[in-house]
Amino acid sequence: MKILVPISKVPDTTAKIAFTNNNTEFDTNNVQYILNPTDEWYALVRAIELVEKNGGSVTVINVGPAENEQFIRKALAIGANDAVRIDAEAIDGFFTASQIADYAKANAYDLVITGKETIDYNGAQIGGMIAEFMDCAYVGLVTKLDFEGSKALMNREIEGGEEVLEANLPLVVGSQKGMAEQRIPNMRGIMQARTKPLTVVPSNGVSAQVKINTYHLPPAKDGCTYVQADNVGELVRLLHEEAKVI
Repeated sequence: MKILVPISKVPDTTAKIAFTNNNTEFDTNNVQYILNPTDEWYALVRAIELVEKNGGSVTVINVGPAENEQFIRKALAIGANDAVRIDAEAIDGFFTASQIADYAKANAYDLVITGKETIDYNGAQIGGMIAEFMDCAYVGLVTKLDFEGSKALMNREIEGGEEVLEANLPLVVGSQKGMAEQRIPNMRGIMQARTKPLTVVPSNGVSAQVKINTYHLPPAKDGCTYVQADNVGELVRLLHEEAKVI
């Protein structure tokens, strides 16, 4: 089984967010980046587990510049067999998904596993778009993935319960919490990652469909109002007149 896992770099959640160029670009100065957690913890680790159980290979793929290779090497250290970098900026979801899907089709991957979403834009667009470009099924928000012969067996949470599905390959799966447990690269994996293949390929020439006009930060949070425990009337008044929740 050939499995492809798209990965991306994102700002660490502790990073201070700011914008530049008249609020049209994200300011990357002094920003610490990490490997997107849902790609790393759930998609990549489950792909590795499936290959350990059933045989095959895991390839990680990233759309981005050469500086992203440090994050790609981390994925290799965790256990991916090889890696691909599409040499282009990941401008929007359409552009990124198109690059990944073209590579997946050209190299006959059986399964593409993505994270639920990236923690920067939280768009959750890539998996569904890849499936559309590949003309195959997509199942998102998956918490459990296994195989019975050539069929993928999946569980995912839905409103009020859990859904159990099966699908044929090729298939694109979006993973979330419950799919796998995080793996920490060990020294052996880190050393092996240095020599694992990392192929760089050009963009397919597709144009982005979205233009960012402006960014802005959310309004600052108001301070807290404290009410004495025995002053229920004042609490009710504040909830009614100021918070307007009752």
